[in-house]
Amino acid sequence: MYWKHHFTAIAALLAVSTAWADPKKLSEDLDKADNKAQVDVIVRYKNAPGSAQAAKAQGEGAQQRRVLSRIKAASYSMTAAAAKRLAKDADVAYVAIDRPVRASAIDFGKKSTAASIAHSQGWTGTAIGVAVIDSGVSAHADLGTRVVYSESFVGGAATDGYGHGTHVAGIVAGNGAKSTGGNYNETIVGVGPTVNIINLKVLDNTGAGSDSSVIAAIERAIELKNNYNIRILNLSLGRPVFESFKDDPLCQAVEEAWHAGIVVVTAAGNQGGNYSFGTQGYGMIASPGNDPFVITVGAIKSEGTATKADDLMAVYSSKGPTAIDHIVKPDIMAPGNRMVAPRAPNNYLANNYPSSLIPVTSYAKSGFGNSNDYFQLSGTSMATPAVSAAVALMLQKQPSLTPDQVKARLMRTAWKGLPASVSWTDPATCFTYTVTKDLFSTGSGVLDVDAALADTYLATGAALSPRVYVDSQGQVRLDWNSVSGYNVVWGTNVVWGTNVVWGTNVVWGTNVVWGTNVVWGTSMLSGYNVVWGTSSPWATSNGPSANNVGGLSVLAGGETTDASLMVCFGGGLPTM
Repeated sequence: MYWKHHFTAIAALLAVSTAWADPKKLSEDLDKADNKAQVDVIVRYKNAPGSAQAAKAQGEGAQQRRVLSRIKAASYSMTAAAAKRLAKDADVAYVAIDRPVRASAIDFGKKSTAASIAHSQGWTGTAIGVAVIDSGVSAHADLGTRVVYSESFVGGAATDGYGHGTHVAGIVAGNGAKSTGGNYNETIVGVGPTVNIINLKVLDNTGAGSDSSVIAAIERAIELKNNYNIRILNLSLGRPVFESFKDDPLCQAVEEAWHAGIVVVTAAGNQGGNYSFGTQGYGMIASPGNDPFVITVGAIKSEGTATKADDLMAVYSSKGPTAIDHIVKPDIMAPGNRMVAPRAPNNYLANNYPSSLIPVTSYAKSGFGNSNDYFQLSGTSMATPAVSAAVALMLQKQPSLTPDQVKARLMRTAWKGLPASVSWTDPATCFTYTVTKDLFSTGSGVLDVDAALADTYLATGAALSPRVYVDSQGQVRLDWNSVSGYNVVWGTNVVWGTNVVWGTNVVWGTNVVWGTNVVWGTSMLSGYNVVWGTSSPWATSNGPSANNVGGLSVLAGGETTDASLMVCFGGGLPTM
């Protein structure tokens, strides 16, 4: 879904109430919440919380829900007024709403990611564990016995009533068992067909979850790292950014995993077509994809072919820079449009989105009706597992690689030949969207599995995504050292301009196109202030609401260029 609130008063965006607590210790949406409202919150402490801290929270009427030890936090249910009082406690570092998160030509995956060549060379992800933190994973022949651990953090069984998690797991690790044989034109194989899946269910059967359930699953993955050789976390989910990554509980959790040696791959979000803030879709990266450590993945349309020459940008893929911190995101792109992968039995998405269904004859020589074994979804949720699986192949070949070395190598070898711009007309609204190739739309380029496997470059620093800022002349510049004190791998003399060079060997291209978009100019229109301001555009004066924190939208049919769908009489802006 799209978020519907449009903030026209920039002063309202930048205003921060100080009536109850130091705003640095209180998230903006919580600060503005009705004091009588019952809210779920995550309280991060300066030190690991114990009985004394729990007693103070209970003294404010709080009911403890979870302890999130790795980020020195606990989640509670309490009134907003009580949470604001608790934020004044000297032991408390930060209090935030425990926010909702959601999951975000036919493409059979293997061809478009060029994984076939890697498979022929023996790189299939054997013995590598990928933790799929999603809506659960149901039994499917394509996954066989390689779902080696399952746990639900939302109650009930860890099976997939929603349909998203099984699809994601299939893009990672499907082996094509249900599409192999003489009757099939296409064998639907994931990028890492021998990868092991660790199934950590955090989204319920409607695709809804919370920050605390995701954080608890991340902590479990860290605990189980050595048991199942978990080298990658796949997070095809997210929600809007409400505060700096330095305060965001989700970001703090993914950083814990990164520092534990686990590569975190997360979706950019599907808000690139959200023009409701006047930003032409810029500044819409989802959390935790706004964290500079992790690998944030955007989506492209591969047009169902093995060649990259016809690849196109998907207009729905969220664009950077990130809200508040202005981090360059996404980091890399991958095929995510109309991706076919395993279908969980009787799942919500297949039952409610007919455009997700595919005929058996789309991959078989004969058959009737729609497939019960596979279906299609689109979005950055589908691009993310392609990258996760590529990382598994890299780690099978070279197990000693660190998360930073993996990220640097993927970005260094990404294919950079996307077209300068792409337009797409939504047949439902007849509105034409245009996406331009720039570092906030397409990152370092498109995943190239073969090139990543062939590369031998070893980064020696931290591969943090850099921050950008607007200088006094209105030029957008990179600031490599402002994100943290880490020694970054990319070099120190890089400036947004006509030549963007990472280190001494890698060139991002000579045609970084900004055009005349007001987001990047010197005009003080609302879009400029939303992108370059220091407050979250998502925070509202009404506090938390299910209507304005929808997370990643589900795109079943994806973007198509089928001329028969382009029947438009008139036009106009779409309803957001």
